[in-house]
Amino acid sequence: MATETTAAEGSSLVFHPMDQFIVKPLFGGEMAWYTPTNVTLWLFFAVLAIIGLLVLSTSKRAIVPTRMQSIAELAYGFIYKMLEDICGKEGVKYFPYVMTLFMFIVTANFLGLIPTSFTTTSHFAVTIPLALAVFLTVTVLGFVKNGAGFLSLFWVSSAPLALRPILAIIELISYFVRPVSHSIRLAGNVMAGHAVIKVFAGFAAVAVISPVSVLAITAMYGLEVLVAFIQAYVFTILTCVYLKDALHPHH
Repeated sequence: MATETTAAEGSSLVFHPMDQFIVKPLFGGEMAWYTPTNVTLWLFFAVLAIIGLLVLSTSKRAIVPTRMQSIAELAYGFIYKMLEDICGKEGVKYFPYVMTLFMFIVTANFLGLIPTSFTTTSHFAVTIPLALAVFLTVTVLGFVKNGAGFLSLFWVSSAPLALRPILAIIELISYFVRPVSHSIRLAGNVMAGHAVIKVFAGFAAVAVISPVSVLAITAMYGLEVLVAFIQAYVFTILTCVYLKDALHPHH
């Protein structure tokens, strides 16, 4: 009976697509808050990549830009235009913060596409602090710039008077849900794509369906490249929208 069970287990296709998201200490031993982990390592690589792209590649400021300088200039112009279009000239002063958010997320997303790497933005421990930082920054800025007038964000003056209290409650709830949706959207989309690729990779071990699996992996990888940029873009554009609410809270 034990032999049959072992044989059945040996013949089954077993893989664990979520194992790639396990946080592990770099040097073994027990985990503590100060223990360097694979997350720490790839966060460090993301910072180095951003410094290399935005600082080192643009230090010479060549008239004929290199490829890296061109990418840095495109990223700069892209985020600047987005922030100006949504928030107006008043929002441009917050460009360094928005640019930092975008570059960190998009760099971490793309680094996570390297085989055997670790995708830091697939963890809520990374995305929740990012979303909370945006939420707290926008809220504090809203009260600093507008005082009690910031509360007009929740009062829909264009609606019929009888509906305004109900809409105010809905607006208030949706406001406090922002950091939840902001963080889950990023981590969930990144995690889902990587898990699907891992599932297809597991099926690639079966000779009969391996060609189909390889094609599926290739297609999903191409999609993940697109998702890596789109999710950074969505996180950033929502940050700009929230910033606009803080600067101009009136409905």
